[in-house]
Amino acid sequence: MGATLHVIGTPGKLRKAGTVVQTTSEGLGIWKYPQGQPPLPPLPEDTPPRPEDRPLPPEDRPGERLVELHTSFRELFTFFCTNATIHGTIRLVCSRQNRLKTASWGLLLVGALGALYWQFGLLFEQYWRYPVIMTVSVHSERKLFPSVTLCDMNPHRPSPARRHLQALDEFAQENIYSLYKFNFSESWEGPFAEDLGPEPSFQLDRGIRLQRLNHPGRQSKVGFRLCNSTGGDCFYRVYSSGVTAAREWYRFHYMNILALLPPTREDSHRSHGGHFVFSCRYNGRDCQARHFQTFHHPTYGSCYTFNGAWAAQHPGITHGISLVLRTEQQDHLPLLSTENGIKVMIHRRNQTPFLEHRGFSIRPGTETTIGIREDEVHRLGSPYGHCSDGMEAVDVPLLYNATYTMQACLVSCFQQLMVETCSCGYYLYPLPVGAEYCSYTRHPAWGHCFYRLYRDLETHRLPCASRCPRPCRESSYKLSAGTSRWPSSKSADWILAVLGKRGHQKPSQSPRSNIAKMNIFYQELNYRTVDETPVYSVPQLLSAMGSLWSLWFGSSVLSVLELLELLLDATALALLLCCRRLRRAWRSQPGAATRASGPRPEATPLPSDCGPDLKCSGTPAGASAEESRL
Repeated sequence: MGATLHVIGTPGKLRKAGTVVQTTSEGLGIWKYPQGQPPLPPLPEDTPPRPEDRPLPPEDRPGERLVELHTSFRELFTFFCTNATIHGTIRLVCSRQNRLKTASWGLLLVGALGALYWQFGLLFEQYWRYPVIMTVSVHSERKLFPSVTLCDMNPHRPSPARRHLQALDEFAQENIYSLYKFNFSESWEGPFAEDLGPEPSFQLDRGIRLQRLNHPGRQSKVGFRLCNSTGGDCFYRVYSSGVTAAREWYRFHYMNILALLPPTREDSHRSHGGHFVFSCRYNGRDCQARHFQTFHHPTYGSCYTFNGAWAAQHPGITHGISLVLRTEQQDHLPLLSTENGIKVMIHRRNQTPFLEHRGFSIRPGTETTIGIREDEVHRLGSPYGHCSDGMEAVDVPLLYNATYTMQACLVSCFQQLMVETCSCGYYLYPLPVGAEYCSYTRHPAWGHCFYRLYRDLETHRLPCASRCPRPCRESSYKLSAGTSRWPSSKSADWILAVLGKRGHQKPSQSPRSNIAKMNIFYQELNYRTVDETPVYSVPQLLSAMGSLWSLWFGSSVLSVLELLELLLDATALALLLCCRRLRRAWRSQPGAATRASGPRPEATPLPSDCGPDLKCSGTPAGASAEESRL
């Protein structure tokens, strides 16, 4: 056991029984020398302390270094495992006396790290797919009443082409009689053959006729044959329904005739000798002529678009639009138009109505009530999806003078490809600048080219689908309809008399066969907004990564920085050790020391008059040997 030695006196040094005690003005210091060694000789009391034994002043003491590295990897990892905030690392240090526990905890940490980064990989794989979810919200505010397009489904015969259409009707009668033995003379009142002036030159291609195609073991089909300009490539445009085949065949020849007409044609609405709209009221007020835009559709006849810029103040049938319409079937083109009624489409303002794709029919002799509910879709752009805010992001020139829609873009793209491939455009679509419509008078093989190209469009083999994205903001209308007989049998007489239709009715026709009533209104002013929301945004991705990190290691972002610090320290230590090894290897090479030291200067010989005691004659008297060396 040790003993306590009290020293009282002036600063100095004492030696006692193997213990050296030094007293200074700053305190007491005790040194113990190893047992078995002789004690140090005592120091005289008046011996001053050596300069190296004196304590340094505070300003001369060495401070803490800016960068301090560990001397070995073992020391580095021991320090990290002891002080890191990652769960489990301290177990590697605490259990170093038990190799089994150390190996177990090491395997657990490596396994947890592997599982963490495996789940990180799955998370990033899903993030880079940019998935979206649909979020539905309900809003309530006033909305503009949508546009309503109405067509009478009664295409008429243009005056400049009536004789050509008469020849087409006769050719159609021959084809149908050869297939079905049906004679039109008993039920079809032919058109008037009056001379209406010169007509464009046209020769009906009688080689394109309806044919019945019989297949062994299958149902017979009806179609017509189309060939290219050389006649070496031919195919049949076939249909399982004879009615559909006859309409499509007649439509093909009809477009050939219309393509020869001049661009400015007569107003189709005046040729009917009457008005399509009997009455129109919106929100209790009469509609004006300025609220309608008129145009003619080659298949659906005279069309009217209601564009009243009115905001819907209240929901309900009394605050909508009410129309009484004429539905006469004048049998102008019975093979082209086989329906009796009204074609209707509800769409947004400044949008082109595509009746063949989204229109619906209203039956004559009924009152149809249509309730509207509006939905808005807001889509995300790149990288979550492919949508367009307008024509700026689309490389297809839009041929319609209206706002962008996907259908308008598809039609414009198809017409552009039609002009590039077939050297002419399809009559139902607008023309690009400098192009002309297809007619087999000028382009004999345009039908072969058109139907091949249209088949590629239907099977998504044309690039139009990729070039025409959906709008990023799009409105759609959900419709719910109900019908009832109108007018009733008791009120039909006076209603027809008021409308002025009693005198124009044929004896074989029903009193309700020529009129129809339609009411369109908002069911509610609330509208739904469907927004695309990313499944993993950047904050959500970081949150998911933090959850996984906490699950496997129970740590935070600063723990990740600790790992980064460990990596930097290990890299710096590895570089330092490599430099040391390279320096040692360089020094161990033969001749390295000689190259490093360089040539040494030759020793200066002593003067001849110096004796053995190094006292030379040139040395002043009283000077020491060291002074003479200097």
